[in-house]
Parts: sequence; C-alpha cells; structure tokens
Amino acid sequence: MAARQKAVATLPNLIRSIRKDRRRPGLSQPLPSLRRAFSLYDQINLIDNVPEDQLRFQWYTETGFTVNGLDYEGSLLCVGDLLMSWSPKKFSEITPESLSIFQIIRPIPEILVLGCGRYIEPVNPELRQFIRSTGMKLEAVDSRNATSTYNILNEEGRIVAAALLPYGVSS
Repeated sequence: MAARQKAVATLPNLIRSIRKDRRRPGLSQPLPSLRRAFSLYDQINLIDNVPEDQLRFQWYTETGFTVNGLDYEGSLLCVGDLLMSWSPKKFSEITPESLSIFQIIRPIPEILVLGCGRYIEPVNPELRQFIRSTGMKLEAVDSRNATSTYNILNEEGRIVAAALLPYGVSS
C-alpha cells in the first residue's frame, strides 16, 4: 500500500519534469513527417476499380469516343450499361423522336446527360419538356464534361443515361 501511495505522490513531479524537458530549446524533436509511403486515397481509386461489364468512357476524339478500350465513331446513346449508335450528327438534329427510346425503357434513368459537342448549346423548350415528361432530369454540357459526368454517376451506381455528340461537333 505504501508503494502505491509513493507512486501516486511522484506522478505529478514526473509529469512536470517531462513538460520542462519539452520546453527547453534544443531538446525539441521534429514533428513526424506527414508524408507516407502510400495514401488512403490510393486505396479508394474508383476509376481503376470499375467492373468490366460497366461502361466507362476513357477518351474522346473529334469524331468519336473510346469506351472500355473500344473506339466508337459518331454519336452515342448510353443507358446504364447499354451502348448504342445514335443518329443525330449535329445538335439541331436532337429531337424528341431521336430520344424516343426513353418512352419505353424501364427503369427510367434519373438523369440524362446531353453532350452537345464542343460547346454547350441551349436546349429548345420542346425537347426539354419531352425529357421532363419521361421523368428524367436534364444536364446539357459539352461532350468532354458529359463523358466524365456519366462515368461518375454510373460508378456511383445511379441509373443514368447519356446522349453524346462527338466533341468535334459545333453549331
């Protein structure tokens, strides 16, 4: 019992002496490096860990796209993990008829990413109303950003569609 009381009595003195040693210049130790051999983010790389059956846009050109290692020329329509050739060659050819597949597919994608080519184009009210009538939201951006947006939403497991003109298309 006496040994325990002695240890408890010396504890405050020990703590004070440790604090004094840290305050003396010359005895301070450098902070540990924040650099590591690896980062936690290296383990969370979604882009490289996509299942093989999931569509992933890897590149775009003036005339087409590279999807899962295969080159496709012309416009593309993607719904979930389905990839189809799409008839519009320029933005003015995008009509409710060119997007009529969205009247029959189920489940309806929550968002349609519209790749307008090189530049963002204003979507006419008739087309906007058609897309809204299907239950989808619309995101109209240039085709480069449309492919990235599609990849991210698809990798998140969201039901997404993309209607993409090649990047070289301009009004």
